[in-house]
Amino acid sequence: MIKVIIERFIADDMAALYDATIKESLKDILETPGYIKGASYRDAKNPNHRFIITDWLSEAAWQKWATSAERRNSMSAIKAILESEEKITILRH
Repeated sequence: MIKVIIERFIADDMAALYDATIKESLKDILETPGYIKGASYRDAKNPNHRFIITDWLSEAAWQKWATSAERRNSMSAIKAILESEEKITILRH
């Protein structure tokens, strides 16, 4: 099992749109083979600094999702809301 941490900075006044967009992308990821679970977090001192932490059966399962058309479609909407590129960290136990 691996954990994937996605770190994002949302542009000012875009939090509501970001949250709605993330909810839409959640529908796709829930049906993805190898996805176990995930959660979203806000930095306690900066509400525009967000983290998504997901568990995957394997790095191969994550990579398949990461390069999928579904994720590309989700990211096209999300990228317009971000101040900078997202940062992805993969952790192994």
